[in-house]
Amino acid sequence: MSEHPNAVDGQGTAAVEPDQQAPPAVPADVEKELAALRARVAELEDRWLRAVAELENIRKRTAREAERQRADERASVAAEWLPVLDNLDLALHHAEADPAAVIDGVRAVRDQALGVLSRLGFPRQDDVGANFDPARHEAVGAVADPEAPAGTVVQVVRPGYGDAEHPLRPAAVVVATRAE
Repeated sequence: MSEHPNAVDGQGTAAVEPDQQAPPAVPADVEKELAALRARVAELEDRWLRAVAELENIRKRTAREAERQRADERASVAAEWLPVLDNLDLALHHAEADPAAVIDGVRAVRDQALGVLSRLGFPRQDDVGANFDPARHEAVGAVADPEAPAGTVVQVVRPGYGDAEHPLRPAAVVVATRAE
């Protein structure tokens, strides 16, 4: 026999090596089903690739939208602070005027700044007399106070801003202890 696996014998038929067997003949209906399955796999692969591409487009679009929203929020917050800066500039311009008027102007600017924080959703928390709450307060000291119940805030060292749902900063407070 010839060394080539597809050699043709003298009668024009393919010679098969004794250790190799020709693949069994596949019925036509099985061949049709196999072709249909291959087409379905190709269709599903195409759909999968399109879905992956669409997901990537959604991811990129979402990232762009989030960045645009962050930029809009930054601009909105900056715009809220512009009147405060304008009034600080005016206070500095009039610094050589009557000291009492300058102090009144600084107080007005401070009140304006507190209003900005409040409109942004972070009102100032002045908690003197309130019960100490570790979620809203940071204890920086304790003092024996016979007039205040134990666990009560007796002094606010640094005010807190925000509310229970959206705290910006806890208040630094001095808490009353039992006076003995």
